Amino acid sequence: MAVVAFGTVAVAILLATLLTATTTSTNPRSIPPGFFFACATSAYQVEGAWNEDGKGESVWDNFTHKYPDRVKGRETGDVACDSYHKYKEDVRMIKETGFTMYRFSLSWTRILPTGYNHTVNQKGVDYYHRLIDELLANGIQPMVTLFHWDLPQSLQNIGGWTNPAMPDYFKDFADIAFREYGDKVKWWITINEIELLSQYAYGEARHAPGLGDHGVYDYLSTHHMLRGHAKVYRHYQSVYKPRQQGKVSLAHAAFYMIPFDETSSEDQAAAERANQFHTEMYTHPIFSSEGDYPQFVRDRVDHNSKLEGRKNSRLPYFTAQEIEELKGSFDFFGLNHYYSYVVTSGTPEPNPSINRDAGVTIPDYKLYPVGLRRLLNFIRTKYDNPPVFITESGCEDSSEFYDTTRIEYFHNYVEQVLLAINEDGCNVIGYTAWSLMDNFEWNRAYSVKYGLWHVDFNSTERTRKMKLSGYYFKKMTETMQLPSIPFYI
Repeated sequence: MAVVAFGTVAVAILLATLLTATTTSTNPRSIPPGFFFACATSAYQVEGAWNEDGKGESVWDNFTHKYPDRVKGRETGDVACDSYHKYKEDVRMIKETGFTMYRFSLSWTRILPTGYNHTVNQKGVDYYHRLIDELLANGIQPMVTLFHWDLPQSLQNIGGWTNPAMPDYFKDFADIAFREYGDKVKWWITINEIELLSQYAYGEARHAPGLGDHGVYDYLSTHHMLRGHAKVYRHYQSVYKPRQQGKVSLAHAAFYMIPFDETSSEDQAAAERANQFHTEMYTHPIFSSEGDYPQFVRDRVDHNSKLEGRKNSRLPYFTAQEIEELKGSFDFFGLNHYYSYVVTSGTPEPNPSINRDAGVTIPDYKLYPVGLRRLLNFIRTKYDNPPVFITESGCEDSSEFYDTTRIEYFHNYVEQVLLAINEDGCNVIGYTAWSLMDNFEWNRAYSVKYGLWHVDFNSTERTRKMKLSGYYFKKMTETMQLPSIPFYI
């Protein structure tokens, strides 16, 4: 997830575009033919079996065991939803809910226990073959994420994503995945949410590995993850694309930014700065025609670094070759969007930090469905309307069955997606609900629920039950129309 904002000029352009856009459907509630509805999970959050069948230690295994106080309830993902043993039930749930695509991630250490490619764990390789085969046998397309935050601890011991060698290790892992599964998998995500991982795990200490070096390690890890994405994308294009014909991108976290005072020019400018630092720093190198980091971001961090007495900028520089490798390294725009952020000028953040560099404070977030439509139009106008696959979207609701807050969320957000498609001409090709089922939500563990299916974590069987929101998606996928709310079964 990342951040999008608009200054006064951008808002005027967007509103003019919305007013002049051509309607492509007579029914704005109609879902276009061929539109993908998917659900998603990630390996550490659902698989469990943390040390079974030759799996190695990930940073999240290490983090939850070594620093239990950093996780709500001192919980772990050691068992989680037990999907390693219950994957066939997972697939049954996906099919019953009506989804035709499932986004899941590979556990790097289940395949490469040491993190390095000289030791391949065949039992781990075979597990994902079984899962993929089960999906395909049930008419469900797999979308595979190569890296969803569970880095091998052995690689973190040499610096993790702060190490400039990490992109090459990532390419080694990706090569095995493409070689093993590429004939069956046609949709790939290289890295999930560079922005959030770099900030939460490297700039802050709330997520594994919990380094907490504001304004330094977050930029450095971002830089090497972008390099890693480019290496993997180009490797697929040159070696595997000609035969496998798959699509590769990465999943960007993006929030729409709302000025705290929408009549204030200062807050409007702050929202635009937040956009530069929280979205375009991650998307501009890939989706823009010129590549590299946004010039505003580059100038601002370089200037602040100099004021701090540093000889080098805290934001690393790409080589000319890396800029070219990153430009156009996508087959679609993977977009993770949950809610919008409120932003104002000035910052209480530590020095240095990304928000201090941007000169912004982000005091709150809010559910703001129209923000997703505006975000999709931003992508359309800024990056020449690439295919957009919404690769995560969802909200918390603690109800075991009557999760009406979640239903209202999905209704309102999918409605804005349909308006963006049918009235604005945005090239949106799919929408992914997070999550298939309640799972281990990182440092918040099992205290928050995002699932369309309830999981009883007090049961050794991890019993699952479809929630009302699951029935809502079932109705939507059956009719290919947006169901009305309130929704009943």
